[in-house]
Parts: sequence; C-alpha cells; structure tokens
Amino acid sequence: MRPEDFWQRIMPVGEAASAPYEDRFPARFADGRQVLLPIRTLPDGKRGLASLIINQASFVVLDTIAADLASRLKPFDPEIIAGLPTLGLTLAAAVAQKLGHARYVPLGISRKFWYRDELSVPLSSVTSPEQTKRLYIDPRMVPLLAGRRVVLIDDVISSGVSMRAGILLLAGIGVEPVALGAAMLQSEAWKDLLLPVWRTRLVHVFTSPVLTKTELGWVG
Repeated sequence: MRPEDFWQRIMPVGEAASAPYEDRFPARFADGRQVLLPIRTLPDGKRGLASLIINQASFVVLDTIAADLASRLKPFDPEIIAGLPTLGLTLAAAVAQKLGHARYVPLGISRKFWYRDELSVPLSSVTSPEQTKRLYIDPRMVPLLAGRRVVLIDDVISSGVSMRAGILLLAGIGVEPVALGAAMLQSEAWKDLLLPVWRTRLVHVFTSPVLTKTELGWVG
C-alpha cells in the first residue's frame, strides 16, 4: 500500500485484514466499518502506533469521522466548538458544521502581536517532545466561549498533553468544557493526565492500541 493511499476510503465491514498486521492498522467504527492507518514504529523498534493525519484524509473519510463524532457529541448540547492545533482544527471545523454551527473557535500556537500571555499555557507535543510551545486563545474569541456549553476537540488523544493544555487554557477564562471530542484514542497513556471527571466526558470515534512487533507482524 502506497503511503499516499492511507486514510482515503471507508472500508466495508470485514474487508480489512485481522492481526497480525503487516504495515497497516484497521481502525474500526462502531458499526464495523474501517479506515486503514499506517503503523509507525516507535524508537525502541519493538512497538508501534497507528497514525492518523486527518488533514491528509479524503473528504469522504473526514466527513464520515466528523459526522460520527458530531452524533456522539450532540447529547451534550454544545453551543460552540473549540479546536486544538494543529490537526484538531480540521476536525473541529468539520464537526461544528455537522452540528449546524455557523463558526468554531480555533486555539493556536502561533502568537499574534495582539495576543496576551495571560491567555496562554505551555504546550508540548508527543511527536515533538523536545519542543515546548504555548497554546493561545485569541482575546477576540473569549466572548464566544464565556458562559456557553463548550466542546473541546482534538484529532488524536495520545499522551493527553494537548487536551490537558486546552482544558487549562479554557479554565483560565472560566470555562469548563461539557465534553471532549477526538477522532481516535491512541493507546491509554492519556489516562495518566486526564482526571476521571474528564474521562467521563470524553467522546471518540475509534481506538488504537500500542502494537508489538512479532515475527509474523504487528499485534496489539
């Protein structure tokens, strides 16, 4: 399978191969349909993770994921969606549209000259742990969130670092999200950072485990 062919189509129930996996992991929707994700080998060479780069997905795949997540978030009666950078912004915008919203609030890591430091928190990435950035909210967006039922969305929750930073940033303006949304929960490492109260508000489309490399392929 060519690298550019991943996350391009929704596969019918039962079409994708089962474990052990060669180089791809079939992430499964609740109804049994699947989308193929590439397996990335971790530095130890023995473990791997399924990868989702949602802004490289076909429109059909993005639309399907967004529709599924929106349907799961609808019972929380969200009034505004906030998205985490960078790939969470793609999903957040699509989910907001599915919910019939006219706009969403993008959080950012690029400091504009009118941003204020007190409206930011530290942020590091699981894919670039050596780079410490800051997560910002545009001061002009604060009135859109204050006093409203907010859902915070990221594309993938892996370590939980980004989602926790988003929660802390919103707390700084007096906002507590009614729900957290993600396309995929990657492994269970995020449970170390997200308190039980947030786990009960966490909504996702599919999961992927930490995979182990064997002579026959990847299992998990």
